Amino acid sequence: MFVVVGLGNPGKDYTNTRHNVGFDTIDILAERNHININKIKFKSVYGEGNIGGSKVLLVKPQTYMNNSGITVREISSFYKIPPENIIVIVDDIDIDFSAVRIKRRGSAGSHNGLKSIIYHLQKDDFPRIKLGIGRKRENQDLADFVLSRFSKEERKLIEESILIGAESVESIIKDGIEEAMNKFNNKGNKAQD
Repeated sequence: MFVVVGLGNPGKDYTNTRHNVGFDTIDILAERNHININKIKFKSVYGEGNIGGSKVLLVKPQTYMNNSGITVREISSFYKIPPENIIVIVDDIDIDFSAVRIKRRGSAGSHNGLKSIIYHLQKDDFPRIKLGIGRKRENQDLADFVLSRFSKEERKLIEESILIGAESVESIIKDGIEEAMNKFNNKGNKAQD
């Protein structure tokens, strides 16, 4: 069984913001795999289905970004999911805009959602798919930047990245993380474990 957690903030105010590309990726995964996101539990909305013959939960925490780990811990404890079967989809300001990177493990960097998950799981060895959302302007507040929306041109590119993010998740589940990393991480800019 796999748990796929897209990070974001609930509510209309946050729809289509940079910080919500994780939620957007879950929506694409749900659509591609005919999974209804219609259950409420674990401080989340989620759906159950199958991808590549494996049972999968697609999860959107409703705790707000900084407390995402509460949801992940509750699901992980309830289903006894090993960390390597928890795939987290997250926005990233430190990689190129619209880049997609798969990492097997790692620190949270500056991302509060990842910090919360690592804190609550007491582990950092869960796969994550990072989507590059661009970099803030000099003197721009980081919170203002990540909660901003994409320009029309950026939106086209980020939608392609979101689709690649969804395909990356499917590949991890079907083929394993090694193959997914080889397939999706840009060859010239390999993500390290």
